[in-house]
Amino acid sequence: MGGFFGTIKTKDCVEDLFYGTDYNSHLGTRRAGLVTFDPEEGFNRSIHSLERNYFRSRFEDELSKFKGCQGLGIISDTDPQPIIVNSHLGRYAVVTVAKINNLEEVARELLDAHMHFSEQSANTINQTELVALLINMGETFVEGINLVYKKIKGSCSMLVLTEDGIICARDFLGRTPMIIGQKDEGFAVSSESTAFPNLDYKILRDVGPGEIVRLRATGIEVMQPPSTCKQICAFLWVYYGFPTSDYEGINTEDVRERNGRMMGEEDDVEADFVCGIPDSGVGMALGFAEGRKIPYKRGVLKYTPTWPRSFTPGSQVRRDLVAKMKLIPNHAILNNQRVVICDDSIVRGTQLRDNIKTFFDYGAREVHARISCPPLVYGCPYIGFTNSKSDMELITRRIIRDFEGTDDCDLKKYIRTDSPEYKMMVNEIARRLGITTLRFAKLETLIKSIGLPKCQICTHCFDGEDITPADCMDR
Repeated sequence: MGGFFGTIKTKDCVEDLFYGTDYNSHLGTRRAGLVTFDPEEGFNRSIHSLERNYFRSRFEDELSKFKGCQGLGIISDTDPQPIIVNSHLGRYAVVTVAKINNLEEVARELLDAHMHFSEQSANTINQTELVALLINMGETFVEGINLVYKKIKGSCSMLVLTEDGIICARDFLGRTPMIIGQKDEGFAVSSESTAFPNLDYKILRDVGPGEIVRLRATGIEVMQPPSTCKQICAFLWVYYGFPTSDYEGINTEDVRERNGRMMGEEDDVEADFVCGIPDSGVGMALGFAEGRKIPYKRGVLKYTPTWPRSFTPGSQVRRDLVAKMKLIPNHAILNNQRVVICDDSIVRGTQLRDNIKTFFDYGAREVHARISCPPLVYGCPYIGFTNSKSDMELITRRIIRDFEGTDDCDLKKYIRTDSPEYKMMVNEIARRLGITTLRFAKLETLIKSIGLPKCQICTHCFDGEDITPADCMDR
């Protein structure tokens, strides 16, 4: 996915920028970058790979070279960022959290218009540079940013560091978050509100879907009001959001506990204790234990000294190994017990299958799995929250193909929780993963736990439903 942090103050911003960006580290593993602007020294940028190191260790030794009262930081799972641009709009730097599905198509259109790309990574187009080129086609920043919204298919939120403040533009439908914080010396903007408390920022508000604002140390200018509809990713609360973060004023851990509590109240499983798979399954497990009135125990713990990150490497072999290295089971707690384990989701099923086997190996008598979202039946075209390259990597789709004998079939019957096909699919997942019993959250339970209307939450990966910017503009 990726996460960013920007700050603008009446005094030096470098320390806030460094630590604020670090609080987004759970959102990406590939690259990170910092850029500052100082009226005397101009723009200063640095980009490093994170594939063998952590953000702090890559940037801490060079902090002294950054100067200025405003800057941007990015944790990226895509291209090297920030990009620094000279254009008719002035000199600026830009970072993006984006998934652009028609990258080649838009790039060809720009090349045909005699524009060129200079930022190449592994011979691929840098999508942040593509965004910058589209911005440059506008007569103003607002016009250029709206061209980005119009041209790309997918999602894109961005921060633009100019000589006159930071321009914040959230994805047109708000699929990815953007929150503004404030303190006496100025403002910050972040993908994660978790970045604010220890830096003494107070949450001010979310940037609205499609809204464009300019932050100066002295105030906020609304350059474009928010769009009339939103599609906020449900996985903010299910999976990749940090537990203390708020999105749309709704706390992540609250949602996870509420979701688990409702699931526990509806469940009839008999078990000795409930255990959450760290980290994102813990809140749900606490709620489930309360709702089902079963004790919560830590049957498995996450080893954090050398595996602190929640995301995993690109290689499937390394993903499997890292997943195993992170989680350490407790034989004394598990032995001869009936256990309910709570996890955020099942994608391929590989990690959960290994976790289930480990629980049995360490003496568990029964292992019941409860998942805090509905089955993932569609790949996400908007946010890269998994490393899947194809929908057919999803365990649900492989099972449906085995049932139907083809990839081309009616998926809707496997989505309805009361259908025979849904029950057959869930039972087959349980069989393949070695689970005693398996239940997923109902979509209506997840929506209720979030607390926003269904029409404002993107649920595409569960039910295939879509709202596009064009749909919103037509209203």
